Amino acid sequence: MSRIVVFGAGGRAGRRTVAEAAARGHQVTAVVREPARYPDLAGDGVTVVSGDVTEAGSVAAVAAGHDAAVNAAARLDVSSEEFYLASTAALLDGLARAGVGRLVAIGIGTTLETVPGVPLYSTPGFPAEARDFSLGHAAELEALRAADTAIDWVVLAPPAVFLDEKAARTGRYRTGGSLLPPADESAAPFSYADLAVAVVDEIETPKHYRALIAVSS
Repeated sequence: MSRIVVFGAGGRAGRRTVAEAAARGHQVTAVVREPARYPDLAGDGVTVVSGDVTEAGSVAAVAAGHDAAVNAAARLDVSSEEFYLASTAALLDGLARAGVGRLVAIGIGTTLETVPGVPLYSTPGFPAEARDFSLGHAAELEALRAADTAIDWVVLAPPAVFLDEKAARTGRYRTGGSLLPPADESAAPFSYADLAVAVVDEIETPKHYRALIAVSS
């Protein structure tokens, strides 16, 4: 059993990660900005706390005593690049202070490459509004790659489409490198539930280190 702290626990990916980890018997600390808004998050093995993923002191305080951290946090009311740079800096600093050595971050499929060196968000015709959000995740990834840190991190990027919010957990997924995985028209849409499986698997049995990893059906 591990102690896992999940930042952004109130979102779609965060909620399912909390549920998956708790179902496997882990002790989970679900971090949100306003716990009163998420009364349904608490349950067996789950403690809900207030925290700010962009403040290193807050990260250190809520992460103390944990074995691993998950970052599923996002903000739409501020610049994506500003948020992800701030949260990455705070996580690396705060988790180091707290002695947490493993960070699994949930990325975005648009940062995966169509060919080596060309992320999807840089391809012709890519929507400008989606590109802005993608640039925040790209800044996060570059900050992680450039950091002089002992923290063992991985960024898991689901497909560059809307994930299925309602599909049941199958427990099946495939992983790749930083390239977009080949399309499989016979595969069902990838679900948040199975993304959560991949996240918790990377905590229980780490297989990828300091890399962007595609996760898909």
